[in-house]
Amino acid sequence: MTDKPSGRRGLWGRPARSRFFPPWSLLAAGAVVGCLLGGAYGVLKAPVYTATSYVVAVPTEKSDPALASGFAQAYGRAATQLAVLADAQAGAGVSVRTLRRSVRAETSPDAPVIAVSATSARPALAAGMANATAGALIRHADDTKAATHVALVAFTRAVRPTEPASAPPAVTGAVGASAGGLLGGLALLVRPRRSDEETESMACVPAPAVAAEMHGKL
Repeated sequence: MTDKPSGRRGLWGRPARSRFFPPWSLLAAGAVVGCLLGGAYGVLKAPVYTATSYVVAVPTEKSDPALASGFAQAYGRAATQLAVLADAQAGAGVSVRTLRRSVRAETSPDAPVIAVSATSARPALAAGMANATAGALIRHADDTKAATHVALVAFTRAVRPTEPASAPPAVTGAVGASAGGLLGGLALLVRPRRSDEETESMACVPAPAVAAEMHGKL
């Protein structure tokens, strides 16, 4: 009578076991790697500071007050144009290229206010660029005040920021962990999977020693 081997055996007579990591390990590995990379980025990246100067559009005596909001939108778009930045570079102490890269202007649809912001690794330089650009914008508005009947007035000068605007390492690490977990999930979805027949055949292949022993007993 032929002895049947008890239990399913894999290669070399050992019980068949899964040689693959569990599916959730891809998610965990992606999250850990992303957290480490994101935290390292937050630590190594130089902090960035943002300073903001506010300018208000006001109508002159010959203008309709409703026109102020419309001209505020127009001047907000002109704040980062070459003509304004070229006038501001002397007061800011930097080149026009640096101003174009660092200065942004935002307007509000509800109020004739223009926010001129500048970013830099040096807090004092950020404030200087914002104030210089706002001043240059006011001067350009004065040159056309006779035609537009709208003037720009400095509302609040930019002050030297005390805290960086860039995200701290804890935040960048959390973002990296989320991104890494997402990539791990995508890799889990697209990874090749073995069919049931391939898995069954791999698990049931007898070891050479077991095959010889079985052949001798037949």
